[in-house]
Amino acid sequence: MRLAFVIVLSAGWLFAQTTPAYFDPAKPIEERITALIGQMTLEEKAAELNHLTSRNDRLRIPAWGGWNQTLHGVWSKQPTTLFPTAIGMAATWDPPLIRTITDAMSDEARALYNAGADGPRSKHGLVYRSPVINISRDPRWGRIQECFGEDPYLAGRTAVAYVRGLQGTGKYLKVAATVKHFAVNNVEANRHALSATVPERILMEYWLPHWKAAIIEGHAQSVMASYNQLNGVPNIANHYLLTDILRGLWHFDGFVVSDLGGVSSSLVQGSHLTDKIEVAAARAIEAGCDLDDNFYEQQLPAAVRDGLISEAVVDQALRRVLRVAFRLGVFDPPEMVPFSKIGAGVIESQAHRELALKTALESIVLLRNEGGLLPLDRGRIRSVAVIGPQADRFETGNYFGAKPRIVSPLEGIRARLGNAGTADYTAACDILEPAKPEDIEQAAALARKSDAAILFLGTNLKVEAEGRDRNSLDLPGSQEQLLEAVYKANPRTIAVIMSGGPVSLKWASQNVPAILAAWYPGEEAGTALANVLFGDYNPAGRLPYTVYDSLDQVPPQDEYDITKGFTYMYFTGKPQFAFGHGLSYTTFRYSALEIAPRQVATEGTLTISLDVQNTGTRAGDEVAQLYTHEAAPAVKRPSKELRGFQRVNLKPKETKRVTFTLPASDLAFYDTASKKFVVRPGTFDIMVGASSADIRLRDSLQVRE
Repeated sequence: MRLAFVIVLSAGWLFAQTTPAYFDPAKPIEERITALIGQMTLEEKAAELNHLTSRNDRLRIPAWGGWNQTLHGVWSKQPTTLFPTAIGMAATWDPPLIRTITDAMSDEARALYNAGADGPRSKHGLVYRSPVINISRDPRWGRIQECFGEDPYLAGRTAVAYVRGLQGTGKYLKVAATVKHFAVNNVEANRHALSATVPERILMEYWLPHWKAAIIEGHAQSVMASYNQLNGVPNIANHYLLTDILRGLWHFDGFVVSDLGGVSSSLVQGSHLTDKIEVAAARAIEAGCDLDDNFYEQQLPAAVRDGLISEAVVDQALRRVLRVAFRLGVFDPPEMVPFSKIGAGVIESQAHRELALKTALESIVLLRNEGGLLPLDRGRIRSVAVIGPQADRFETGNYFGAKPRIVSPLEGIRARLGNAGTADYTAACDILEPAKPEDIEQAAALARKSDAAILFLGTNLKVEAEGRDRNSLDLPGSQEQLLEAVYKANPRTIAVIMSGGPVSLKWASQNVPAILAAWYPGEEAGTALANVLFGDYNPAGRLPYTVYDSLDQVPPQDEYDITKGFTYMYFTGKPQFAFGHGLSYTTFRYSALEIAPRQVATEGTLTISLDVQNTGTRAGDEVAQLYTHEAAPAVKRPSKELRGFQRVNLKPKETKRVTFTLPASDLAFYDTASKKFVVRPGTFDIMVGASSADIRLRDSLQVRE
């Protein structure tokens, strides 16, 4: 017994006096990972596969992962910069801006980590469960505020920019991005048990291209497996998704994490794959899910000892997780990691507030402006009625913690008017609760005596949120009644819609002269909206989804084959507002379309060029959008498909040449026989315009063998 005690003491002393190989930054990462895994007990390995990646004092492993979000700002217990929600970011159609936003968010994330600050569930770590790149096929989905819209190309370009901004591009990662929820996840009801039935071709053409872009181009370090099943197989234990596609086809070398509690809620309670939690943990990790919450830590050692999985499977998952840790620099001296020097001064800094304002400005979509009511003329507008449940207290969006100083729409309008006018306010109604008749009448009376009425309407997390889908696209509560009463009292009425998903405005789109979509616009909401309303900023946001008249225009929510009538690509009706729609205070002319070459090989690349001219009297941005269509497809294909876009700033009368590069491979469809994307020789239509419904220029090209 005495001899054994001496040996243990000697081993501990030796470890303390030497530098283990995994702390040597001169060695290759894979060699360092092997050295660390070789030092770990089975229990220590399982503990490191807990998503909180708790500290291991014996091996000097810091707590580095954590549990956090950066959907539109760092979720923290202290104020951080609050940007517009993700759907608002997508509405900018400006990937370079998105990259700047997420670079700022990751600066704040690193600063919080460096300071050892408290996050929502643990000390701030370096793994962030963002972005959400699920696609909003169905307008009922409760989490549209978190995503980048209904189109895989737009979502893909936005996702790549988002991930690159978060992670950085140097030797070390600034933070690790987790793209989620993989895959075919956009229904909240019964989400732990539902199975999405998707034809293979539609899976490859619609549901996965943006994931591929985020992994291959963005180099996202982590992927979250979603709660739902795909074609009867739970995604958390789906070898086809997590291994064959993710690692086989796309060569992903980061780690997969389960959605919170997924081992139990999806595999045991939801799909009933097994009634034993240790079997569920074994199935998930064997399929390719590397990280979980406490279930892995608690169950994996017993699963190995009982022969449910080999320790080699645990080691493989651990290698993937640790690879990201080493890329983050958590095992290297801080002086070698440039991000370790980021201080608290960046958090909610003036530069970041200005960036939040710029994002809000670029995201606002002018849906309607009959008679040129907007922008309001401050020389003539002396009194404004500011009305509605979102005017003074508006929804900020989910997954955000302590709020910074927020400028409400009412505050922004009053600041813009200054001493030159008045802005009287009444909420008149709640978002959901029925209004009192006298409150509606009071709002109408206020509108009647004012030069203009501005209504701030929309939704909140009680209407659409995680775990909560919508059952109507209409304005909830008494908001429609309020809108009609105010317009009747004063035809100079402007409706500002602040929501996540699309809101049907059928009556307003035929009557109310001016309508804006403003999303949940972040901490500088009021400043941005006032700038747009009074003409200090010319709006140029574009819708990242289709706005339908009602749910009667879309297929059932459990129909995942979008060719049945979902999205601008396959919808055959007339939308209320089309995908890509957005107006300006100026006008633009498109001309001089040129396609070169006019004939291209299936492996070739072509350029599409055109002139865009600002024909009005105000400077403004135009978003030129490129769509393609196969004239005689072998299978049902979209009526048009987004394949490029550019946001261009133009002074009055200025003309700029816009050029798109289009690989012929972007014209491909997925062939289920060969299991490959195939470009067929034939005629393809080229369409360029201001929205999917506003095509200005058309031509065609020939694809040859």
